[in-house]
Amino acid sequence: MIRSSQKVAALGVAGALLGGAALAGCAGSPEPRTPPAASSPAAATPSIPSIPSAPSTPAAAPEKPPTMAPGPAGRTPVFERRPTGGGAGGGSTEKVVALTFDADMTADQGPRAAAGERFDNPGLVALLRRLKVPSTVFMTGRWAEEYPAQAKAIGTDRLFETANHSYSHHAFSAPCYGLPVVEKAAMTRDVERAFGAFRKAGVRNVVPYFRFPGGCYDNAALRALAPAGVTAVQWDVVSGDAFATDADAVAEQVLAGVRPGSLVVMHCTRSAAPATEAAVRRIVPELRERGYRFVKVSELMKG
Repeated sequence: MIRSSQKVAALGVAGALLGGAALAGCAGSPEPRTPPAASSPAAATPSIPSIPSAPSTPAAAPEKPPTMAPGPAGRTPVFERRPTGGGAGGGSTEKVVALTFDADMTADQGPRAAAGERFDNPGLVALLRRLKVPSTVFMTGRWAEEYPAQAKAIGTDRLFETANHSYSHHAFSAPCYGLPVVEKAAMTRDVERAFGAFRKAGVRNVVPYFRFPGGCYDNAALRALAPAGVTAVQWDVVSGDAFATDADAVAEQVLAGVRPGSLVVMHCTRSAAPATEAAVRRIVPELRERGYRFVKVSELMKG
C-alpha cells in the first residue's frame, strides 16, 4: 500500500538519534513507511440630507482547501507530490514546487526551551516574506504553545498556511528514530489537541493537513487517524537540513531533487536545522531562474 519513495532521506538521522532533538527523523525516511479605525465624521450640511450608503456586497466565502478522498477501508489518504505527465495519473508538467517547513517541538522539551534552546527560526520566516515565497508550515501544538506570538503571526499572514504536525511530535508507528510512540487510541486526540493549540494562539489560516512526526506511519496509523478527517502530507524531496551545517549541501540536494509538482520538506527550528535560512536564500532564486513558481500545499494538491 505504502510506497518507499523516501529511502534517500537518511541525512540527519544519526544526528537526531545522538542529539535527541525535536526534529528526530523528520528529514529522514521512516523505517516502517509501512491549518478600521472609523474615519472622522464629515461636517454636517443642514440643507442636504445625508445619503445612506449602498448595502455592502457580502464577502465571498473563503475557498475550502482541497483534500483527498479517504483511502481503502476509510484510511487517511496520503499526498506526496502533484502527479505529472497526464495520462492515468492526471496532473500537468507545470513548474510549481511547494516548500514546506516543520516547526518541531516535542511535548517534553519545555525545560530545554526555558534554558535557552531555540526551536523557532524567525529569520527564516522573515526571509520567506522578503522573497515572497508562499509556504506551508507544519506546526506542532507544543511549538504553538511555546511561541504563541510567532504562531499567530505566521497563522494570520496570507503568505502562509498552517498545517498539523501533531501536538507532541511523538511517533505514530514504531520504530521511528527513537521517538516515543502515541497509542493508536490517542492519535486522533493528539492531532485535535494541536488544532486546539493553534486556535488558542490565534492561528487562522489552518488547513486540514497532517504530517507524521518523522514521516513514520503504517496502515494501522492511517486507520486510527481516520476520524480526524485530515489528509496526510509527506514529500518527494528531502532537503537534508536536519542537523546540517553546510547550507550549500542542503541547497544542492534540493535543487537536484526538485521536479514539476515536487513537495520539499525542510525545517523551521534553529537549534536542529541551523543552515536552513542560508539554504533557502540560494534555493529560491535558482529555482525561479529555472522557471519554477512557489505554491502552498493546498494549491499543489488542486492538481
